[in-house]
Amino acid sequence: MSKRRAAFLTLGCKVNQYETDAMEEILEKAGYEIVSFKETADVYIINTCSVTNMADRKSRQMIHRAKKNNPDAIIVAAGCYVQAAEEELAKKNEADILVGNNKKKDIAQILEEYFAAKEPEQEVPVVSEVIDINHTKEYEDLTIHKVNEHTRAYIKIQDGCNQFCSYCIIPYTRGRIRSKNPEEVIEEVKNLAAQGYKEIVLTGIHLSSYGKDLGTVTLLDVIKRIQQVEDVERIRLGSLEPRIITEEFMEGISSLPKVCPHFHLSLQSGCDKTLRNMNRRYSAAEYAEKCELIRKFYPSPALTTDVIVGFPVETEEDFEESYEFVKNIHFYETHIFKYSRRQGTKAAVMEGQLTEAVKSIRSEKMIALHEIRAKEYETSMIGKTLELLLEEEVEINGKTYFMAHSKEYVRAVIEKTKDHKVNDLVRAKAVDFADEHVLLAICEELY
Repeated sequence: MSKRRAAFLTLGCKVNQYETDAMEEILEKAGYEIVSFKETADVYIINTCSVTNMADRKSRQMIHRAKKNNPDAIIVAAGCYVQAAEEELAKKNEADILVGNNKKKDIAQILEEYFAAKEPEQEVPVVSEVIDINHTKEYEDLTIHKVNEHTRAYIKIQDGCNQFCSYCIIPYTRGRIRSKNPEEVIEEVKNLAAQGYKEIVLTGIHLSSYGKDLGTVTLLDVIKRIQQVEDVERIRLGSLEPRIITEEFMEGISSLPKVCPHFHLSLQSGCDKTLRNMNRRYSAAEYAEKCELIRKFYPSPALTTDVIVGFPVETEEDFEESYEFVKNIHFYETHIFKYSRRQGTKAAVMEGQLTEAVKSIRSEKMIALHEIRAKEYETSMIGKTLELLLEEEVEINGKTYFMAHSKEYVRAVIEKTKDHKVNDLVRAKAVDFADEHVLLAICEELY
């Protein structure tokens, strides 16, 4: 009997991508052949997202696309959209199997049982494997030994969120905070380092909460232990909450040379009234202090953030206050999101919902600021020697280069030569722009 073919498609965040990578490994071990989502497969697994209404719509579209690829295939919808809309999906009968969060580790067993129960020419009711995620303390036991990228490995070390921001559905789809055992984190990092991955990116749903359910372990503790793993050259942190940035945390982080000077600090708004309405647990002034603290320990760190525009009751004055705050912080990158009304959240029933037209105007203004600030930060790198991790070959204006990212996560290229290959770490001096938001660097030496 030939191998069953399974195809995956991932929507949403890096945590989802990690979980997809883990499910691929599980099915490979179970004897499946993993193929592209565009190919004909026996099983299509869509790892869904539910962070916005657009993400929900995209999840539904991909379920339909999988059915078009092969009408006879088994369609599995997994993840956050399933967790949020299990009943609706079960009624619509568009997916054959629904797999919620904390059940992805059982994907091989779920499929085996489904195939065993499936009768030829007979319809099987939708199988739903969805737990009450809000009442579990179990950290889902998923591990990866390889990733789809050649140089950088994202690993999930934390799940769940206790923050309950008024606009966010994620605490309801991911449950309460849960952390991966630090010994298992280190073992996973060692395995990935042995496979040649030089950069480890730590991710989680609310990464700053890592260890709070484990007793005395903290995020800083696990980062210090990863610093000791041979062959890991870089440690990059996923999104952090402002309140984790303390003098003690920054002293600890800055003493670890492998940690990248790139901090993604969630903001959402620079207006105190809007922050209160969002149930964010800091003021704009407190956030600004955290940015100053980071810059106290790092001379020119890359500060990146997320901002929501058009939140309910956000007046023109509120938006301008937020805009001026973002302008004055001088972020490297600002990811702009128009507020998306999520059923089941407190913000969805707030009065003063704004029109899409108003949201779009504010979004465009904030994006224009992002472009200015990104170019400013990239320009400040010209003349500096950067540490670059070579990732892939690219062609720009008819010339072949190696694309790379600096420790600050600035994109740069060096000219392709026989002396270099993908996954090399090099030192190179930034001399100009090769393309929009891409620096041109001249190589100095191999590490």
